[in-house]
Amino acid sequence: MFGLPGGRIPLAMFLRTLPLIAPLVAVCCALVAPVPAWSQKPAPAPASATPSGPKSIGKFDDWTAATHQEAGQKVCYAFTRAQAAGGKSNAILTVTQRAAGRDAVAIDAGYVFPPNAAVTVQVDAVTLEFYTAQRNAFARDGKAAVAAFQKGKTAVSKGPGAKDGQVSDTFSTKGFSAAYAAIVKECPAK
Repeated sequence: MFGLPGGRIPLAMFLRTLPLIAPLVAVCCALVAPVPAWSQKPAPAPASATPSGPKSIGKFDDWTAATHQEAGQKVCYAFTRAQAAGGKSNAILTVTQRAAGRDAVAIDAGYVFPPNAAVTVQVDAVTLEFYTAQRNAFARDGKAAVAAFQKGKTAVSKGPGAKDGQVSDTFSTKGFSAAYAAIVKECPAK
């Protein structure tokens, strides 16, 4: 269309037409170029899809109490971190109150337990049995665990480590009774 016989445009002719076709090329490029993402504003999320994060109820000595929403239901929980962690774990002991379940006691070990592992928690003279799933250990009797935490000074969990050997984590029970009372008040039994 713009060529000469032989198919090539001499450089001098091309340079003379460049000022005439440059605006046309710029407009064509602008029409086909994608719009940068930074210039588009994202649509606001619907109010119902906005996640509600944890909300603190309070700090009670070594325990913290909080709530969060789970499937539209309020869940209340109290937790403490291991004070003397065996190995490299960052274990967390939690007691949770849900509408569908009370006194769920769990330990997040910070690593995956071997299959069918068992964990024991010693609270003064009381020994509690826990079963495991992935990186968590769950009390077989949550009510007994809560009662022991309310009376005891420390809770010491013992179980298999991420690799060979046993891991022992020590949790303080100082402040547990107040934190537990706060979550029961915030999420009463129905």
